[in-house]
Amino acid sequence: MEGRRPACRIHRLRQAVIVIDQEADPADVIWPIVHRKDHDAPSVFRPEALLREARRQKQLPLLAVPEVCLLDPDGDVVRHIKKEGKGRTHEGWACYHTELVAFDLAGFGEVGIVGCVVGAPFAVLVAEQLFASGCRLIVSVTSAGQIALVGPTPYFVLIDRALRDEGTSYHYLPPATFAEAPDPELLTAAEREFAKLEGISVRRGPTWTTDAPYRETEAAIAAARDLGALAVEMEAAALYAFARAAQQSIVCFAHVTNAMARSEGDFEKGDADGTTATLAIVAAAIRAWSARKNTR
Repeated sequence: MEGRRPACRIHRLRQAVIVIDQEADPADVIWPIVHRKDHDAPSVFRPEALLREARRQKQLPLLAVPEVCLLDPDGDVVRHIKKEGKGRTHEGWACYHTELVAFDLAGFGEVGIVGCVVGAPFAVLVAEQLFASGCRLIVSVTSAGQIALVGPTPYFVLIDRALRDEGTSYHYLPPATFAEAPDPELLTAAEREFAKLEGISVRRGPTWTTDAPYRETEAAIAAARDLGALAVEMEAAALYAFARAAQQSIVCFAHVTNAMARSEGDFEKGDADGTTATLAIVAAAIRAWSARKNTR
């Protein structure tokens, strides 16, 4: 009819190439998020460039960050460290969005921590910038919802692979069901360290990474459980995909603290909001990494 724009007619979808009518409205075209990605091509926009400009604008010195840094999506560890007066702002961290707090971890020395890095895109953005700033190992510990009934909460899952139900990982690696941990031998070495800890439960296994926590439907939960997921979180798949693509060291933990608030009294983390246990497993993972680093 006169005055109507032509309908968008997709003629074929072959090898991720979409051919449409020349008169089709661009708003009607589906953007293929998991296709048309040249994973070997360098990015035009680089973290080093952003950090350079942030450093110039903020008049910050060129200082390397600690070689080991933690991502603390919940922010509980950062808040505890500040409350105890043990943290100090890292003066060289040039991120526009976050603060890097440095503190001394018993048995290792200075580490850095960034709080409230929630979700796959944000976690990878910060991880890229940390490695560009001198970091050599990132440990991420995030709250997670229980998928498989393997014991009473709270406990930790050492994530060895994560279901890729988010968008960020597909920009780093081709499509696949899971993003695998970049260094399985490091996880095995860390498990030996965990065995020395008393009163802290750590299981090794897969998780489900999602961008939409409030769309965790019964069907989606069942599908993730069928694929072996022990818990659901928001960062691991993207962090592992980036780590594999960039050949960097990242270890992800899920702190299983809840059953998605389906009963009262959920989300209890333990002593000091879980900080005591979290720092214990982080220290164990760092010991495993340091031992392997020193033998190479």
